[in-house]
Amino acid sequence: MIIAKPEDIRALLFNSKMPKPSIKVFILCHFLLFSVFAQGQDSTINSELPLKDVVVTAFNSNVKWKELPAALALVRKKDFLQFSPASILPAINMVAGVRMEERSPGSYRLSVRGSLLRSPFGIRNVKVYWNEIPFSDATGNTYLNLINPASIDQMEIAKGPASSMYGAGTGGVFLMGQSASFSSEKKRSISLEFTGGSYGYNQQQLTTNHSNKQFTSGLQFHRLQSDGYRNHSALNRTGVFWQTQLKRAKHIVKTGFFYTRLNYQTPGGITEMQMRLNPRLSRQATATLPSAIEQNASIQNNTVWAGVQDQFQASQTVMIKSFVSINHTQFTNPFITNYEVRNEWNGSAGVQVAYQPLANVKSLKWISGVEWMINRSAIKNYSNNKGVAGNLFADDLIFVQQGFVFSQLSFRPIQQLLVNAGISVNQQLYQYKSFITPNQLMNHRRIQSPFSPRLTVNYSLNNSFNVYGIIARGFSAPSLAEIRPSDGNFYPKLNAEQGWNIELGIKGSFLKDQLLLDASFYTFQLKNAIVRRNDQNGNEYFINAGATNQTGFEAMLKYLFVDPMKGRKLNIDFTNSFSFQPYRFTNYQQGNNIFNGNPITGVPRYTWVSGLNIMHKNGWSFNLTANMSSRISLNDAATVYANGYQLVQAKLTKQITWKQNILQFYIGGDNLLNQSYSLGNDINAVGNRFFNPAAKRNGYIGFRISFQ
Repeated sequence: MIIAKPEDIRALLFNSKMPKPSIKVFILCHFLLFSVFAQGQDSTINSELPLKDVVVTAFNSNVKWKELPAALALVRKKDFLQFSPASILPAINMVAGVRMEERSPGSYRLSVRGSLLRSPFGIRNVKVYWNEIPFSDATGNTYLNLINPASIDQMEIAKGPASSMYGAGTGGVFLMGQSASFSSEKKRSISLEFTGGSYGYNQQQLTTNHSNKQFTSGLQFHRLQSDGYRNHSALNRTGVFWQTQLKRAKHIVKTGFFYTRLNYQTPGGITEMQMRLNPRLSRQATATLPSAIEQNASIQNNTVWAGVQDQFQASQTVMIKSFVSINHTQFTNPFITNYEVRNEWNGSAGVQVAYQPLANVKSLKWISGVEWMINRSAIKNYSNNKGVAGNLFADDLIFVQQGFVFSQLSFRPIQQLLVNAGISVNQQLYQYKSFITPNQLMNHRRIQSPFSPRLTVNYSLNNSFNVYGIIARGFSAPSLAEIRPSDGNFYPKLNAEQGWNIELGIKGSFLKDQLLLDASFYTFQLKNAIVRRNDQNGNEYFINAGATNQTGFEAMLKYLFVDPMKGRKLNIDFTNSFSFQPYRFTNYQQGNNIFNGNPITGVPRYTWVSGLNIMHKNGWSFNLTANMSSRISLNDAATVYANGYQLVQAKLTKQITWKQNILQFYIGGDNLLNQSYSLGNDINAVGNRFFNPAAKRNGYIGFRISFQ
């Protein structure tokens, strides 16, 4: 297989000099091209269960999505396949209230309902699980960029505080899963995928699967490389992922293992003037600080992770789930002002006991459990001498423990009414010792929350329409990167965020299930909000910023124009997701500056995402997505804004099926309107270096082949 060179793809399909009216013609031609090809031979279309009938597992509910009293969104395999295999970002950004950013290839940030305020880089205040095992560590950090998107079959995204079952966190919970179903007879499969595209992007992966009545196994090798759009933004990720599932007597045991080697350069922020002159610039040198290229600003992350989960059906009424995991990370980060080296060990363990009496199997369920995580981080900071570690100025050892106990009761007083009542108690403990200071004793910082209750109610007006309400308290302790940031100091007085969330929502289907609606209105009053600060040299630190009012509205509307379930060959659906987040600081003062009433930094006032999906049983499919975001405040004083933008993405796929084998070709493009925008800004940046420009118009082409 010969893959076209990136420059050829750009020249033929994504010429940056193409005028904007031609873009619309180009998209229309894609649509017409699909219409012509859709008249070909018949074959099997890749379909999934309609969303309204999907049974979800969040909060150990096991009820249909529309009946769960929670703001829960699903991102499924078909959603990931609508975009480039390089990243899960565009699929996640289809979810109302969720915003994922990529400042440069591999540098992810994730926000649920505005939690990006405290995440200058990385993923914090969002709890992530893989097959019900914590993937986030005890410090509140998650290395989501280590995961190959092909390792995820489905995500359940619970928005807002989820303290009744998932412990500390006000941003939300991501439940990632990879299916590994048993089969009545032995089955084996192998698949290969190759993709190439603009700016040196190329990706390869090999996957093998085996299953029978009692055992399944999946092994995956993957490699991703990109030169990046900007100077000094190359990425290289290689890894192996293996998962198994074993059924024995009353047990089902799931295991997971991966090793990932990730290297990516960090170009850094630039000013608005620099972005206008040349958006491909990396951070430039100043009179006092060198450039990103001079300092080889980059990140290397080598991580090995292993986890085991056991599901034990102890009796007809009692189910016990338990897990244990361990992982090790070697992390190196040459930065502009220092050179950081971290050696991290993480472990987690937990157990849940669910009781469901036979006499009330459909109306009563009680679940209680405990979860405990530990982190040991040895952190050293050196001066950075043009990408080489210089003099040591910080040498610290930090132990972090995070734990919680919870109990939750679900019951149905009547058939139409489902009530969930839960409560948890959380605790976070930091132990810190500096080896730079002679004879220093271990410092302790314990952050314990009050009881965090969660009460939810769902009422089914009929078989298709549900209303729900939520009252929940959230608690989020500072992460390791906040209590011990890159300036090398320890901040033991940093307090946890806490707040109450009140929410009212509706879910349902109309017009004989052709129209699907999910909408919610919420108000979250947060106290002790954690925000980022920079010193005059660009080193970051964090403070508690008083209070915020995070009141908003979000909605998802999906219309099925043509339903293949009714015997038709064509499937056409149109999805809209809308988020309205006019968040404000309500009690925030920095020195003599009072920021009360200012919009919360880094949060767009509104976001609108629309997607058109067309699939035919002959194997052709076409996906078109438009993402529109309003302007974003870049500093707490609200004096600098990033402009709004409109992104258009498209993908055309042809799938050929013979016997049980599948060959799939695809071609796609991103930023088809050739917008100039920054997908991930540096908030409150020193020297007005707020902007991390994203790639202009770009494309990719590839194929996937599977043998049974």
